[in-house]
This record gives sequence, structure tokens and C-alpha cells, in this order.
Amino acid sequence: MRKIAVLYGGSSQHHRTYNEPKYNQYIEKLIYLPDFEETSIDEFDVLLLPSQLHMGLVMKSKDKIHAFAEKGGIVVSFGPQPIEWIPEQKWENRETNFWWWLEKGAKSGLVLQQPEHDLFKRFITLNDATWHQHGVYWPPEGADILISTEDGGAVLYVDKVSTAGTWVVMTLDPDFHYGSYFMPATERFLDGFLPWLAEGIV
Repeated sequence: MRKIAVLYGGSSQHHRTYNEPKYNQYIEKLIYLPDFEETSIDEFDVLLLPSQLHMGLVMKSKDKIHAFAEKGGIVVSFGPQPIEWIPEQKWENRETNFWWWLEKGAKSGLVLQQPEHDLFKRFITLNDATWHQHGVYWPPEGADILISTEDGGAVLYVDKVSTAGTWVVMTLDPDFHYGSYFMPATERFLDGFLPWLAEGIV
């Protein structure tokens, strides 16, 4: 099983999500974000950055995160990231429709681009990754888009071309919603995503 470290921001949502026993069993260490610059991450295989971290502190550690990836590490980013710290990041902010499913003939607008991918074959479905959208990424050429909008913007992609490591980048914010006690799909997403991250084919 891969050794996963999670940057811990200290919010109530982070506390509930990453201390929940069924999720915490996959986490080797929670690293308090203000302590991250002085904390060694050499022993870990995966570094997960939750949604809604303090971006000033993330930016201070940008080089450290990139160095981890260049050594072959897996970096996971949850949630929208309007400040550029991800390799070749091209973020497009879009208006969020929180209540799309209440509309007549509602469609999420999400498309599963690679149903044969291990994440979807064994761990989650598109419905488990469907709640609402905050925007899209336009990934670098050669990255694998797993979930997109109908116009091709990436909601979840895997980038193995920008560094020697792997970046799993998404606009989805399951930890915020699970930690806030609403949005059932986010629990299903985490139920599958964290085991995939620990033991699946990334």
C-alpha cells in the first residue's frame, strides 16, 4: 500500500474528513500546513492537498511540492485552484450551478472520458464524481483526461508528462462536502478514491 501524506489545514471540514476512521486508515500522516516547510516528506509515495487550503502557505511550499513530484511522487490536488502552482496550470473559472439537478431535464454536463481506467473499472462511477462544477482545467498535451465537461474541459486528469512524477488534479472538492455533512456523492467518491490512491493503478 502506498504511503499517503495529507496536508492538513485545520478546518472543521478537513478534521472530519481526514480523521474519519474509514479514510484515515489510508493516511500515513496528517501534516499541519504551517509546519509543512520544515517537515520531511521523503518517506511518502503520495502527497494529497485538500480543497480550500491557505494558498499563501501552499505557494510558499510550491518548490517543495514540485521537488517531491520530480523524485517520482504522486501529488493529488482537490478542488479549484485559481492560483497557479500546478505544472502548466491552465485554470478556467466558471459559474457554479449548485442546484442543476432541480432543473427540468437536468444534466450534470460531465463526461467519462476513460471508462476503462482502473479508477472507474474497480473503484468509483461517474455518478460518484457528480455533484457540481467550479471550473475546468486545460491540461498539458499528453495528460490523460478522465472526466471532462461536454466542451472538453478537464474536471479530473492525470499528468505524467510535466514532471518525473504523477499529478492527479481535479476541480472536485469531496473533502469539503463530506466534512460539511452534505452531498452524499462525495462520500461515495472518497470511499473509492482513497483505496484507489493507496492500492490502485494510478
